[in-house]
Amino acid sequence: MENKEADIVIIGSGPAGQKAAIQAAKLGKSVIVVERDMDPGGACLYSGTIPSKTFRESVVDLTRFYDRHFEGQNHITSPQVTIDDLNKRLYTVINEERNIIARQFKKNGIQFLQGSARFENQQTLIIVDKDHRLVAQIKAGVYIIATGSNPRNPPDVPFDREVILDSTTLLAIGKVPKSMIVLGGGIIGSEYASFFAALGTEVTVVDRREHMLPMLDEEIGIHLQTGLTDIGLKFMGNREPLEITRKDGRAHVVFKDGGVLEAEVLLYALGRVANVDNLHIQNAGIQTNARGYIPVNALFQTVVPHIYAVGDVIGGPCLASTSMEQGRLAARHACGVETHHFPTFFPIGIYTIPEISSCGYTEEELKAWNYHYEVGRAHYYEIARGHISGSDSGLFKILFHAETLEILGVHVIGRNASEVIHIGQIAITLRAHLDYFIDHIFNYPTFAEGYRIAALNGINKIKTKK
Repeated sequence: MENKEADIVIIGSGPAGQKAAIQAAKLGKSVIVVERDMDPGGACLYSGTIPSKTFRESVVDLTRFYDRHFEGQNHITSPQVTIDDLNKRLYTVINEERNIIARQFKKNGIQFLQGSARFENQQTLIIVDKDHRLVAQIKAGVYIIATGSNPRNPPDVPFDREVILDSTTLLAIGKVPKSMIVLGGGIIGSEYASFFAALGTEVTVVDRREHMLPMLDEEIGIHLQTGLTDIGLKFMGNREPLEITRKDGRAHVVFKDGGVLEAEVLLYALGRVANVDNLHIQNAGIQTNARGYIPVNALFQTVVPHIYAVGDVIGGPCLASTSMEQGRLAARHACGVETHHFPTFFPIGIYTIPEISSCGYTEEELKAWNYHYEVGRAHYYEIARGHISGSDSGLFKILFHAETLEILGVHVIGRNASEVIHIGQIAITLRAHLDYFIDHIFNYPTFAEGYRIAALNGINKIKTKK
């Protein structure tokens, strides 16, 4: 067993842990990163964000998805893409990202230690290997917990890595299934459902809520439902599973209303849980809340001031992008340097086919608060770049105050949504008014031109009412 000391120890090497470690090292602190897996990267790299987005990009490219626009709207995308085709790209991206992370750690003098961490007390961390043998004991001035989350696997669901799957084991299936049931219409369920529907799989998404992705601006949600229907996906709302079984090599679901569904495979995507069980945080005087997350203050400190927690382990928004910033801010505060509170507004990207991104308020929120607002819209079929790219289905939606014209929210569904949203994000952050988009020139033809079209649409509504 080794006895180690460091200024800051970070548990977990996903996005939050990486950025916390690099920030602390840049500020001159000695840093140890503890990771239970052999290589750095966390679930984000091996089973989460990077694999799912690589999978999506591969599906779109290999099926020539956007060529449908030029071959007729009823053209069916080729189902000849295999899992091996998709995995080849996936493994290439994972290897490249893993090498970058390892290189960044080495460049910044960050020590990487493989093993599972648990708190002995508030000042001491114990590291054990996969056989539960003691590897090291670490003492540090600051600990940052960044252990992420795992798919929720209820004990009454017979997960088997072949037919009954979660979002981690789904990536290891050997072939593109002919049919799939997705339980859960949240972000993960909706993304994978759209990927496989684009591959030609007969996909049915089931959720207890009335619509998929109910957190979206409702109009954007309607566009999503239409887009997914166009690629053959079916949605069943207001239904809850009663029993999930595997029969004759197929997935069977009995619902509380008596209905039954069966398919070649089932993806269970009903939530995630924080990775805290093996940390023994109670030994440090920390308890999880009712939802299983670690409570923190605005500076990401737990009830024990020198122990911080960031990323999925503290609950929403549970995005790689927000986790990165939480890790950086926690490290800055822990190092005693100037910092700021976590931003109020930030973009959310949902990588369904079509993709979605938003920033700011939804129309439903503004209605509930009795805001005097107006809406500017630009449809992708109005944008030349949409036609050029085979992507004429989509929408820019700008919400703005009807008197001051201040931009209150931006919602985009369609190709490149997660890229162009940042223009709207900056406008909201700077409290820009609608004429900002009207008075500036946008490159033509681009998707970003949709901002100007939507702004002109909105200002014309104001002028008409006057």
